[in-house]
Amino acid sequence: MLYYARTETLRMLRNRRYLIFVVIFPVVLYLINANIYGEQTGPGGVSYAVVLMVSMAAYGGLASAMMSSAVPWATERQSGWLRQLQITPLPGWAIIVTKLVTALLLVLPSLLLVSVVAVVQQDVSMPPARWAGLLLALWLGTIPFIALGLAIGSALSPDAAQPASMICMFTLAIAGGLWFPPEIFGTTMRAVAEITPSYHYAALGWSVAGGDGLGLADVLAVAGWGVVLGLAAAFLYRRATVRA
Repeated sequence: MLYYARTETLRMLRNRRYLIFVVIFPVVLYLINANIYGEQTGPGGVSYAVVLMVSMAAYGGLASAMMSSAVPWATERQSGWLRQLQITPLPGWAIIVTKLVTALLLVLPSLLLVSVVAVVQQDVSMPPARWAGLLLALWLGTIPFIALGLAIGSALSPDAAQPASMICMFTLAIAGGLWFPPEIFGTTMRAVAEITPSYHYAALGWSVAGGDGLGLADVLAVAGWGVVLGLAAAFLYRRATVRA
């Protein structure tokens, strides 16, 4: 399991799309928006530099979760590598858990880099316990998106999984208010945002960064989406392996 996780991690770190969309893009977008709006105050009296930091870190986490699971999983399934893993002593659950752990590890670079840039460029500061709570919430909150990526990779070919995962990634980022503050949304768009997993995922971070702790409604929403998408991924994985 450790060798498989290390191999998968190193492979993604050499992926140009991963580096562009997950590592570089969130930082660049944060710097642009923070230099424009950073001195303004957001909801609850929290600086927009902090709000934007959470939003861009959340986008990076979401993007990493999708990109490190959907297409690699579809590629392994189509190439026969997944079939080879299934005839090793590794049980099926261990393969899934290893993929989950690998995807979680690949979420960390974006979360940490955006946070460091916010500290260095915008003088963002919080108590150590709040930093730890924020990063932990944004890290574990990516599990539903990893499950979505695995569901896509189990259902589609690599050629179809690539655009499908990108469309899902950008749609969730925009509709969930990660690229644009939900406060500027109209009534209809705000209602749409509040049912997306990405909105509640980012809301976990906004709440913690504002000093209010985790919101119960957001925790339940993210957990609920995790269960639904996890079951979908398990069903599609089972169907794909049975066919194989």
